[in-house]
Amino acid sequence: MSTTGYAYALYNQSLEINEHIGNVQVQAATLHQLGILYADKGEVGEAMSTTGYAYALFNQSLEIDERIGNVQGKAMTLWWLGHLAEQQGEYTKAISYLQPALEILQRLKSPDAESVSASLNRVIRNS
Repeated sequence: MSTTGYAYALYNQSLEINEHIGNVQVQAATLHQLGILYADKGEVGEAMSTTGYAYALFNQSLEIDERIGNVQGKAMTLWWLGHLAEQQGEYTKAISYLQPALEILQRLKSPDAESVSASLNRVIRNS
């Protein structure tokens, strides 16, 4: 089994366990990490199913983060959703994810705000 395949298996096992015990914070983080694996799996234009699955995972993570009030997790997931939308040339959609991510990270005084700002500026220039 490849390293990536092993990572998928472990994350899926973690997801099952945390769903079973009701640990929603770890569940959201696991969905986020699985989303990253699928987003990085290959070329975005290659298989919409891969990118679509990454979107679904990130959206599940986002829903949980919003429900439990995990604003840092929400911001990081919005950033990834913006990244995926940008890669697909969906600049308006990317902005709709990156803008709130930036606002949250600035409010939290997160060092990641600078990177999200750079992403947002790049998307705006390309749109």
